[in-house]
Amino acid sequence: MNKKFSLRERILNKEVVIGTFYKFNSQAIVEMIGIAGFDFMIVDTEHSNYSSYDIEGLIRAAECVGLSSVIRVREAIAEDVLHALDSGADGVQIPSISDVDTAEKVCKSAKYYPEGNRGFTTSHRAAMYSAWNKNEKYTDYSNKHSLVIAHVENLEMAENIDGLLKIPQLDVVFVGPGDLSQAMGKPGQMNDPEVVALIEKIFVNVLEKGKAVGIYCGTPADVKKYVGLGATYIAYGSDMTALSTALSGLVKSAREAL
Repeated sequence: MNKKFSLRERILNKEVVIGTFYKFNSQAIVEMIGIAGFDFMIVDTEHSNYSSYDIEGLIRAAECVGLSSVIRVREAIAEDVLHALDSGADGVQIPSISDVDTAEKVCKSAKYYPEGNRGFTTSHRAAMYSAWNKNEKYTDYSNKHSLVIAHVENLEMAENIDGLLKIPQLDVVFVGPGDLSQAMGKPGQMNDPEVVALIEKIFVNVLEKGKAVGIYCGTPADVKKYVGLGATYIAYGSDMTALSTALSGLVKSAREAL
């Protein structure tokens, strides 16, 4: 954990940060993730069930333990981006993008004028409920620290990566190996040579344009490999897989002792 600098600042400084996908709805587990030493969590509203109220509570719990919060919104729509950032999230992660125009519109919605067109108010939690007291204006502060991440998880975006990389509000391109493998007709075959070749091609294009690149990793070997290729935003496993694995190991060890 390192909250001296915002998550966006750390990524812009090319620091490798390690997070995990978060799918439960428990503030206690959020605290455990922070205490364990993760840099950030990705609250997965795309594949889990949360209300806006739930999300705000999870963000608050993360702040208590110095854990950065990124909200993977349900889809590429401005409303979800607005709610996540107004609730105090450190960043948004945007899935389900199939064209550059959509990506540009939703990325702009994460920033205030003059960088974007985010809906304006200062009565929300992120601006201290209208009691903002920092020297820097809230709009400037938010523009400086709000992290914007876009998924590349289908062939449409992989083939139009150059257009995506021209979006000034975009900080990180996040590669989804599972969805890419499915888009290529090889669901779950994330180590297939053609899938790996496409991932590596995306990495090269992103890094050449000066953007950061992130990816999901399921094993320590994946982490080592993709950090070696230039990834700095690593989503390692999830709370559900960690708990499931731990429980299976626990009962196995007990039965082996019988």
